Amino acid sequence: MASLPKKLLALAVLALLGLAGCNTISGIGKDMQKAGEVVTREAEEARN
Repeated sequence: MASLPKKLLALAVLALLGLAGCNTISGIGKDMQKAGEVVTREAEEARN
């Protein structure tokens, strides 16, 4: 059985990985939103 400090370390590492994943997903979402805005703007310009 793992000792308490090892369990706490493992829990801390998992929490940090989870937070890093959320930030990465958030960044990808913002990038995709910006790309969508560019496509929309270009489509509107082409239509006019």
